[in-house]
Amino acid sequence: MECDLINKMTTTQRITDDLEAMLAVFPPEVAQAVQSRDNFDNLLEVILDLGRNPSARFTSGEVELLDEPVTHDDLKYVTDRIGDFDADNRAGMERTLHRISAIRNRRGKVVGLTCRVGRAVYGTIEIIEDLVESGQSILILGKPGVGKTTMLREAARILAQKHRVVIVDTSNEIGGDGDVPHPAVGQARRMQVPKPSLQHEVMIEAVENHNPEVIVIDEIGRELEALAARTIAERGVQLIGTAHGNGLENLLLNPTLSDLVGGIESVTLSDDEARRRGTQKTVLERRSPPTFTVMVEIIDRERVAVHRDVASSVDAILRGYPMLPEERYRDEYGKVHIVKTTKPNMPTVSQSLRRGNNMETSPFQRNIGKDAAQNKQHAQRYSAMNETRDAQDDMGGNANSVEKRIYPVGVPRSRLIQSVRELGVPAMVVKDLKDADVLVTQRRYYRDRLQPIVDAEERGIPIFVVKSNSIGQIEQFLADSFPGQLTVRRENGSSEAIDQAMQAIEGLGEDQKFVDLQPAPASIRRQQHEIARQAHLVSESFGKDPNRFVRIFRD
Repeated sequence: MECDLINKMTTTQRITDDLEAMLAVFPPEVAQAVQSRDNFDNLLEVILDLGRNPSARFTSGEVELLDEPVTHDDLKYVTDRIGDFDADNRAGMERTLHRISAIRNRRGKVVGLTCRVGRAVYGTIEIIEDLVESGQSILILGKPGVGKTTMLREAARILAQKHRVVIVDTSNEIGGDGDVPHPAVGQARRMQVPKPSLQHEVMIEAVENHNPEVIVIDEIGRELEALAARTIAERGVQLIGTAHGNGLENLLLNPTLSDLVGGIESVTLSDDEARRRGTQKTVLERRSPPTFTVMVEIIDRERVAVHRDVASSVDAILRGYPMLPEERYRDEYGKVHIVKTTKPNMPTVSQSLRRGNNMETSPFQRNIGKDAAQNKQHAQRYSAMNETRDAQDDMGGNANSVEKRIYPVGVPRSRLIQSVRELGVPAMVVKDLKDADVLVTQRRYYRDRLQPIVDAEERGIPIFVVKSNSIGQIEQFLADSFPGQLTVRRENGSSEAIDQAMQAIEGLGEDQKFVDLQPAPASIRRQQHEIARQAHLVSESFGKDPNRFVRIFRD
């Protein structure tokens, strides 16, 4: 892990929040209660729900402001002093960045208000300023309230100093309410959207009518918006956008937004290619070039994770070896640091055999291993999902020990259940596709594109294709699905053959392409295949019984 220091001090962050304008729309007693708080400058939003005590949310937590519940008159006091609510139940205050969102009852009457404080924070973009000015399209990802829009607004201001920038402002959060944009966006031009559902049309209109070099768009959340973003990127316009999400892996599983990072499709490989990769013939691949070439995940207000090459990161995830993102953070002195992680070291053959290899082949799962312990702390911050898996690895456990749910199509359930029991793998055969982690089917059913298979692809469920419904094919599928988890059973007369396989793998030289084992029965050959898989090698059976043997290839 390497740490670089950007050779410039971060500009002292200057905050413009117009809090006086926000307080002016509150009932006097509520405004006074907000002002009386010690951490007034860290106010995020004020909550006014009918029949409940008003509360304020700060960066440190939520507190009640008064002991008296909110009344209809209190809500009317606020709504009479702000702009009209749009179709998305959002309203603003002219020449400010504040946003007020309404909760309505079934008859359309306002029964709750979320009054979010909008702040223009100058200097926040310096943590990724080099990326913003590189001309590449950037997707900013994060949970609600972490500062995506604030960073987006600052990026628009910086780029507008040298480029033609157009902001597609759906909810008026970027440029503020009213016809005149807030000074925080600088010289960037702003296009308002009449209805949220028309955001994609305004995006295309901005490109066709106003000759932009950069398009800035907040909260991409619909499929049509994702398609519009791709169209804009293909026309050579730089895109800076935001979306809600926890990370790249989660975004890939989102059927609506996965196209932003290239999308996923199921591909059938040739025999040679599958052997070279050491995978099933049917694998998941990136469907197209990503719309956004760079992705920034906001961890917190002073820390981000950066995927400099989204295409490479997606390809690595789909192959089971995710690339850790670059981490950037601002220290207490305002300096920006860049932490570059190294790739995890792959275990040797002997290490794999001794430890019981637990490297995973299924997509969206990661195994960093003991040899990459230096990356563990960074990986934990990057994905909460992987924290548990990393901890298991450190304790010597198997990251794939969680039960996998299998949905069969054209494969007899009884044979599949029998094979699961005999092999002792942590799997369960389910009756409903929505409960499945993996779908298994025969080749002819996959070619016919049966509806469950189409549904599985749309849901992002991995699909494994077997040649037939024989026990051997089913056991092969389970062996590939649970690498390192099948117990190598030493049956009578098998010890010598298994020892021979392990010795052959250990002695496989760099100049050797393959090694042939002695002929053996089918039950022993299956164990030899499993040993090869544990060692990250490819194996195949040749010949006819009783002279059929296993050949192990160097990958």
